[in-house]
Amino acid sequence: MGEIKILSGIGEKGPACMRLNVNGKVWLLDCGHGPEATARFNPAWLDGADAVFVTHDHIDHIGGAAYAVEAGLPIYATAQTAKALPPAAEVRMLPEQGIYDLSGVRITTGRNGHALGGVWLHFGIGEGLFYSGDWSEESSWFAYDTPPKAATAILDCSYHLDAIAQKDRFSAFDTLIDNLPGQILLPVPPSGRAGEMALHLVELFGFDAVILDPECRTALKAALASDSLTPRAQEIAPLLERGDTDDARFLICDTPNADGGAAWGYARAWRESERLGRNAHVVFTGHMTAHARGICAVPGGHFRRWNVHPPLGDQVKMLQHLNAKRFAPAFCSQPEDYLVEPELGAKVFMHEAIKL
Repeated sequence: MGEIKILSGIGEKGPACMRLNVNGKVWLLDCGHGPEATARFNPAWLDGADAVFVTHDHIDHIGGAAYAVEAGLPIYATAQTAKALPPAAEVRMLPEQGIYDLSGVRITTGRNGHALGGVWLHFGIGEGLFYSGDWSEESSWFAYDTPPKAATAILDCSYHLDAIAQKDRFSAFDTLIDNLPGQILLPVPPSGRAGEMALHLVELFGFDAVILDPECRTALKAALASDSLTPRAQEIAPLLERGDTDDARFLICDTPNADGGAAWGYARAWRESERLGRNAHVVFTGHMTAHARGICAVPGGHFRRWNVHPPLGDQVKMLQHLNAKRFAPAFCSQPEDYLVEPELGAKVFMHEAIKL
């Protein structure tokens, strides 16, 4: 028998951290910080923990890893995710696709369709526990693997009850960029949607219209050598050999909220030169912090969602596939709304500890 409890990540798009008690061991599933600067990892969550599992390298899942290192805890992660851990981390490697036996528990991993080296976790406890971390089945860049059945699931519900599929997101995005004059800056996480966005734009406008900043080029070169991607990903290989060229129409740059890196540099330069809103624009496509919202509040700032989390239809499909009896809608601000959704077919849990 085991028990799972959500310490953080329910009722907010905040730090991911779940506490799993099994066979006398305490394991934390993710140890996030943010994405807002005020949403910090609480070191008290580590009290009594024997190990930490990290699903992928985005800050709201890995940002508190330094506390785990300081506490001397081993961290289980894939080889790619481990690159983002502090140098002193005691890393235990997880496969991106495979089975890992630990303390009498069979742990199955699969690619999550969301991040380079990112995985979901399935624990062979009772009738099964599935923890998605962040996941997507719509990516043309990241590969996705189907998980085993599980009676208990903690699902990425970052988009809440939004049911808009990626093809409709693309239509709205394409309409916007077709009507914006001049250059367009697309702030992204290099290990996230940078590659998929490059695929989409190259297909529509050709290689000469798109550049990637050095951070994105480095990340995508590493990605193409990995097993995390779909076969289509290799189509952008020629783009990675191009150097910086400031006159390209589309600039895909780190960081995702334009609060650092090349994205911050371009946004600042365009604002100071009074180009922003005239012949230069910034289009955000993911979760926006206060900094990004500030840019969107002035002419030249725009938002069009690019699905990197599951819409409602995929959430429902996952519950049906798992044959889930209960689930927690994680990473959304109003999980109580799921209590009255008739099509889910599984009981909702939130803050209580669940026996497995």
